[in-house]
Amino acid sequence: MPAPTALQKCLEAPETVPPPAPEQADDELILDIQESDFADPSTGQPPVESEDTEMAVDEEGRPKFAPGKDLDPAHRIETRKIPIPPNRMSALKTNWSKIYPPLVDHCKLQVRMNIKEKRVELRSSKFTQSTEALQMGADFVSAFAMGFDIDDAIALLRLDSLYIQSFDIKDVRQTLGPDALGRAIGRIAGKDGKTKFAIENATKTRIVLAGSRIHILGAFENIGMARESVVSLVLGAQPGKVYNNLRIISSRLKERF
Repeated sequence: MPAPTALQKCLEAPETVPPPAPEQADDELILDIQESDFADPSTGQPPVESEDTEMAVDEEGRPKFAPGKDLDPAHRIETRKIPIPPNRMSALKTNWSKIYPPLVDHCKLQVRMNIKEKRVELRSSKFTQSTEALQMGADFVSAFAMGFDIDDAIALLRLDSLYIQSFDIKDVRQTLGPDALGRAIGRIAGKDGKTKFAIENATKTRIVLAGSRIHILGAFENIGMARESVVSLVLGAQPGKVYNNLRIISSRLKERF
């Protein structure tokens, strides 16, 4: 039966012939063409060389770049909330017409007095020019809340060399009883505030006695001299010795200037 055998031969013939041989050759040709395109110096390398040749260089070999464009900086709106003690709320309401103009005109801040929460709220805006304006305004309101006069607190906005230092009388002498604490405060203030005014005039500072807390406003060195005088009075030094030390301090300050 020749017919079945002939069919078997026809089926076996395509199995023996490997068809993918020409396809591999075509793939190799395609890869060679692509590699030749990437390796062609006329396509990829000349733009890089042209960029290097166009760069401007000064005499010392440093590259020159075009000036950058002036862009408007992104203003970040920040807020500060300064609590006001209850005993200073009436003074805040009375002097509010003197408090907010420096904050608005000088610092370019937005100000609001929150009577319900008993605090002053500050917020920066797009008109705020300095990044330190918000902190300066917060220091100014905090100084007024501590008890400083408004004219002395405004100096914090105009001078960068002024600071506020606060400490407790009990930090100096922890064994003070209620009567000894009152006597220590009396020695610091003096009769009709004479001792406190002498310390302020000699050291060019401002002192506020708020209960057992003492706040000193002034330059860094002057705050240190005023604090030494206050600490010596708390420890029981006689006012006469403190006056003598203040005279020496004032004479030294006059020699400097």
